[in-house]
Amino acid sequence: MSFFSDVERDLVVATRTPLADGVVAVDLVAPNGRDLPAWTPGSHIDVRVAPDTERQYSLCGDPTDRSRWRVAVLREDAGRGGSVAAHEQIAVGDRVRVRGPRNHFGFDPQTTPAPVFVAGGIGITPIRVMVEAAARAGLDWRLHYAGRSRRAMAFADELLALDPDRVTLYAADEGARLDLPAVVAGLPDDAQVYACGPLRLTEELDALTQGSPDGRLHSEHFVAREFGAPVWTEPFEVELALRGETVTVPPERSILDVLDDAGVLVPSSCRRGTCGSCETPVLEGEVEHRDSVLTPAEQADSLTMMVCVSRAAGPKLVLDL
Repeated sequence: MSFFSDVERDLVVATRTPLADGVVAVDLVAPNGRDLPAWTPGSHIDVRVAPDTERQYSLCGDPTDRSRWRVAVLREDAGRGGSVAAHEQIAVGDRVRVRGPRNHFGFDPQTTPAPVFVAGGIGITPIRVMVEAAARAGLDWRLHYAGRSRRAMAFADELLALDPDRVTLYAADEGARLDLPAVVAGLPDDAQVYACGPLRLTEELDALTQGSPDGRLHSEHFVAREFGAPVWTEPFEVELALRGETVTVPPERSILDVLDDAGVLVPSSCRRGTCGSCETPVLEGEVEHRDSVLTPAEQADSLTMMVCVSRAAGPKLVLDL
């Protein structure tokens, strides 16, 4: 079961706690002390870390603790700026604007008897919550967790404490390497894989699990996938069924940009196809999906699309807007 919310709220930074080299945990609470909305393993929130900068962070605390939401932020000096702002500009006592929670990476222990978790670096944040849920449910789970060093691997000690026989750590500075082909080759027939980490990790898993039972791999991407030229290189029309209007999208612009210009309000955040904020129902037309959120099966069904990056694969789309 997943929870989705586009509600925005101001929360207060209650604590900042170092977790590992370059990783800090930020606990957010309601200014009035009330409980926050419920969330499920795999959920994330959108956090405005600076006036013009909004980033997505996985919730990595205890889902049963409604008093606070916890996120973990990796400082990346070469990144897009959000992590540096979160490390340097958000202090205890500050108010921050938050949207969510939203979950496109759900994990249900009741329907997943033998989960295999794969995490790389800060990708451990959503995986940690899933592992703890699997352990509480008594599932036959395994965790493969890779990082550049143990000092940089958040939650490593507490995950090992759950069951050291089920957790394998791969610290690069110790010469350990995560062998994904071996992991996939050793999967039980009923295993489901939940993966989060660098794009090269999730893409390798995508390739290795091709031909496996549909839906075996569940992954979340922090980095947008790269695509070449769109399938349909001409302008295309987008009919807005609820408004009774039609807009034209040129090749160099996104559907979301054109909708913004037309005064059509569509929730959005990352504008890179990784957060799922702009998911929009599709009523008619062929879609070229260029997001990193929908599963292959969901993209094949084309019931929804991410209008920030995905496009028409033909002359016209009809959206439920």
